[in-house]
Amino acid sequence: MVGSSHEALHRIFQKDPALLTRALQKVLHVPFPEPREIAALNVDLTEIEPVERRVDTLLRAETDEGTYLLVVESQGKADDRKRGSWPYYLSYLYEKYRCEPVLIVITQSSATAKWASRPIRLGFPGWDSLTVRPLVLGPENVPVIADARQAERDVPLAVLSAMTHGRGPRAPAILESLASALRTIDPDSAAVFVQFVDSCLADPQAKQMWRDLMTAIQYFWRHPLAEQVREEGREQGRAEAKAEMVLRVLEWRGIPVPDDVRERVGTCTDLDQLEIWAQRAVHATEATELFTAE
Repeated sequence: MVGSSHEALHRIFQKDPALLTRALQKVLHVPFPEPREIAALNVDLTEIEPVERRVDTLLRAETDEGTYLLVVESQGKADDRKRGSWPYYLSYLYEKYRCEPVLIVITQSSATAKWASRPIRLGFPGWDSLTVRPLVLGPENVPVIADARQAERDVPLAVLSAMTHGRGPRAPAILESLASALRTIDPDSAAVFVQFVDSCLADPQAKQMWRDLMTAIQYFWRHPLAEQVREEGREQGRAEAKAEMVLRVLEWRGIPVPDDVRERVGTCTDLDQLEIWAQRAVHATEATELFTAE
């Protein structure tokens, strides 16, 4: 079970290795060759000396143009120690496997993405002995997928979008679109993606909204995370939870909720009607628009 945002951000590529090469091609526009095969490798880079060094995720990609090692590092904040460890990782991996290593950094922070994208230059100024240029995936270049049809076309990329953009005013539309798209894939994969997103949502309101959305997906209850969600929601009915979600989305988006709207939503017990209102709440500009089509 994924227990942290750091872990989820890189382990999603272990779940779907092809997502990483698609991100390189579609997001970073790097002409990375199409892999014939991708395999996960041991992330332990410890040598005989008792100094432990581990990368977050390590994949081997076999392509028509050669074999590449994809080194994925999840980065929460700037860390100047990486000036030494990242060049070490790449040099060690090249020496061990004799394959070209490619460093990919993924982050939820725009500031961290800007820091990580700066080249690491070692040696005499103007005559570098070694230069490391990380490829960075973050909020500035990972696409915002807030449309259900777009999310259905590439569910793993939609998951990555939710993991990197799951905060702010656009989060409700992103999470709603992904929730819809998860219904179109096999239940076991969907359950794993649900946990990845849950682990990455640092905003308490976004996390609660995501869990509210997931209560409608029955196969979600197969996942270990479901027991935690079930325990939290056991004291209230599904209709009450859905009504609270509708009001929460409006409030989170900064839309005032009059008492009459709050009462009408709060006393509704029709789950289908509440689902319609929840979808409208994501796009409404004022609370009364929940009922405009009725």
